[in-house]
Order: sequence, then C-alpha cells, then structure tokens
Amino acid sequence: MSREFAQALLLFRKRKFEESTAACTEILRKTPLDKAAWVLKMRALTLQVYVDDIEAEEEGIADTVLDNPAVAKVPRPGTSLRNPGTAISGQAFRPRTQSGRPVTGVIRPGTQSESAQNLEQALKTPRTGMTAKPITASSGLNVRLGTASMLSEPGGPFIQLSRLNIAKYASDVTVAKPLFEYIYYHEHDPSIALDVAVQANKFSESKDWFWKVAMGKCYYILGLTRDAEQQFRTALKEHKHIDTLLRLIRVYIRLDQPLAALDICKGGLEFFPNDVSILTEMARLYEGLNNTALSMKYYKIVVRENACDTEAIASIGMYHFYNDQPELALRFYRRLLQMGVHNAELFNNLGICCFYSQQFDHTISCFERAINLATEENIADVWYNISHVAISIGDLEMADESLRLSIDADNRHALAYNNLGVLEIKKGHVTAARSYFHAAANIASYSYEPHFNTAHLAYEAGDLQTSYSAVKRSLKAYPDHRDSNELLSKLKRYFAYI
Repeated sequence: MSREFAQALLLFRKRKFEESTAACTEILRKTPLDKAAWVLKMRALTLQVYVDDIEAEEEGIADTVLDNPAVAKVPRPGTSLRNPGTAISGQAFRPRTQSGRPVTGVIRPGTQSESAQNLEQALKTPRTGMTAKPITASSGLNVRLGTASMLSEPGGPFIQLSRLNIAKYASDVTVAKPLFEYIYYHEHDPSIALDVAVQANKFSESKDWFWKVAMGKCYYILGLTRDAEQQFRTALKEHKHIDTLLRLIRVYIRLDQPLAALDICKGGLEFFPNDVSILTEMARLYEGLNNTALSMKYYKIVVRENACDTEAIASIGMYHFYNDQPELALRFYRRLLQMGVHNAELFNNLGICCFYSQQFDHTISCFERAINLATEENIADVWYNISHVAISIGDLEMADESLRLSIDADNRHALAYNNLGVLEIKKGHVTAARSYFHAAANIASYSYEPHFNTAHLAYEAGDLQTSYSAVKRSLKAYPDHRDSNELLSKLKRYFAYI
C-alpha cells in the first residue's frame, strides 16, 4: 500500500470525503489503472451525496394519478390508505394539511405529497414551498437530493456511463457493488444501475441477496412496483435484513395495501423484536387508517424503546391535544423542548396547549417565540392559532386581523378563509361570508366545515337546493358530523312535505 493511498484511506475513514476524493484523483493522475484508488474514489463520491432513500420517498402526479394499481375503486373500510372510511375519534375532527392528509406530529414521508384521486385535483394543488408540492415522478426527488453530484467536474465526469463495459465490471466482485451504488446514488441513473445489478446477479448465480435488493430498488424507482415486490420477497427469504423489510413495506404502501404492509411488519417483529423502525411504520399505517388507538399503542412502545424519538413524542402529544387533554400534550411538547428542538411549530403547539390548559402567562411568550422563528412555510399556521386565542377571549378585531395575516402569508389557507366567513356572519355580512366559505371549499374540498357553513347560510336564506347540495358534500367529507345530519333531516322532511 502506497503512502498516498494510505492517506486517502485514512481521510475516508475520518469521513473527510472531499479530501479523500482529491487524494484519490491525484493517485489516479499518476497511475490511471490503480484499481484500489478508483474504487475508493467511487465510495467517497457516493457517500458525499448518499441519502436515506427509504425516508426520502415521495409520490408525484405520475405515481398517484396516472398509475393507479388499486384493485377496488371503493375499498372496504380499513383496507385503504387513500379512503380509510373508518370511524374518527377525538375532538370532533382532526384538521388536515392542504394535501388532504390528517395533521400528524411531524412531517413524514408522503405527508407533503399529493393525495388527489384525479388529475384535476392534482393539477390544482399549489406548487409553492408552503403547501403540498406535486413532483412529476418519484425519480425527481432523487435528482433534487443529489444536486451536488450534478455540478460540473474539472476534466469531465469521473466515469463515462455511456462507454462503461457493464458485463466486465459486474463480474468483478470487488468493483460491482461500489459501482452500483455510485451509479444509483451519485449519477442517479437507475436504468444503468439496473443493468449492473442484473449482470452481477447472473454472475453470482442468484446467490447474493444484495443484488436482489439492488434490482428491487431500481424497479421501485422506475415505477415497476410488482417487480420490486418480487425481488424484495426473494431477498428476504435468503437473508433477513431490516432495510429490505422496510423497502417491502414501502412497496405495499405504494400499492395502497396497508393490511399486507402490516402483515410484513408483524412478521418482521418476529426476527427483529421491538425494532423502532418497524414499530414506527405500524403506527403510521394505523394512523393512516384512522385507527388512533392502535397507532398510539405502537407509538408508546416506540417511546419506551427510544425515549428520544421525536416523531413518536410529537404524535402522542398531538393525540392528547385533540382528545381534550391539553395538559398531557403539554408534557410531551415540553419534552421535545428539553431535547433541544427549537422551531416555530413546537412553540406554536406549546402556545395553544398553554392556552387551553389555562396557563395564560406562557401563552403569549410562546406565540412570540413562534413568530420570531417562523418561516414563510409556517407563519400562516401561527397567525391562525393566534386567531383562536383572540376568539376565545372575545377580541374579534384581533381575530379578524390575525386571520387576514394568515391569508396574506398563505393565500390557500382554507381554515383561515372558513373562520373569516364565520366572523363575517357575526358582523351581519352574509355576502362576504358566503364568498369566504366558497373560497375555503374550493381550496379544501375534503373539509366539511365550509360546506356545512354554506349549507346553513343557504338554508337560512331559503335556498334549499343549494343547502342540500352543500350538506351532502359536508357529509361526504365527514359522515358522522351531527349538525350536518340534523340539517339534512330537516331538508328531507321539508322536501317530503312539498
């Protein structure tokens, strides 16, 4: 081993990847056929841009709308993440994000992606930083996360993929795996990476589980979900690995088969007892199915296994708040504060929990900190929560101003439009209220509040047909809403009398 290579290897082990790459480049300049330096440089370049592609997965318009693998158009309740259809517990109805998903403790994979069921809704989803952002394909995120690898390199790219002899390098066991990861993570070319994996798997006579997982990763990112499922299942039969297990779970989530994903999770717990990542996936799946009781059960197990798990702590706090237990929620949010989490969302939640816990001396200071830490993406939610405090203390002018500031920060904040409409009704401005409700309903068609308010206004004005149409949309969004059901009963009695 030469001195220069030993120094490059030492830098690599110290995770100084850029310096290690420069050292390898110097070695290759002197001896271009140095295989060890070539492989080390590939590894260093790969780790510079490596991302956890399991947690970074998003679905775009092409994945959610144009490719629909669902077997049943109207799935049974509790068998679909897109249409859970199960009973909703908690404080009335948990609010949803602008992509239509229920508000959760933290932003998780998929929570900011488009969940529309048709192309029209998908194209209406705004493409700004403060809302759900529909990307065009799943591979788009990987290119974005590896932007550093796309910068121009002096002297051209390290490896010319178009001139690469794939069969030669795939048969070399010392080069094949680093080369695959370099092409997959650094160059972001899953088609060529798939060629390398197929050739290497053929050379190993299908005895190496690594290449089955590699082919599954490429199939998944290329949209061939069923082929990815087959490869991951074959790899799990040969070798039980947590990474393969989580990727198979992601496949079934993409296919909208949560029950199959839960079966994989339960089977994985037999080999990896109380593994935090598997328990977290189970909690997410149950939460997506609106089964909050089981979701909290697994989140609490996660906290017992890992007392610093931010997602579990935040989700448990959110659950207690929406079940009329703000004091308990406050304990969990304070735990996050003790762990060193300082952001606008946390202080926003602390402020609203302090207010409902009647700790008024801390409420204002928490909201002040939230405003100081807020960015363009979350300032609208801070002002929206401040408006709730103002309404509760009877200061309607401050509430009106806070809601207008919320809309000014995010002109697609449906809840702010809805509450502004309610304030306009209190002022006697029915026409303005109707326009606010209409705007809220157009932005968030999944929300029942603006539809019910529109139905109630139309009923008071004597426009029974409009009231009937609006209350039907309200019940479609929230079938158990008592006021909507009562209004629908009144309308049916009136129509029957006519």
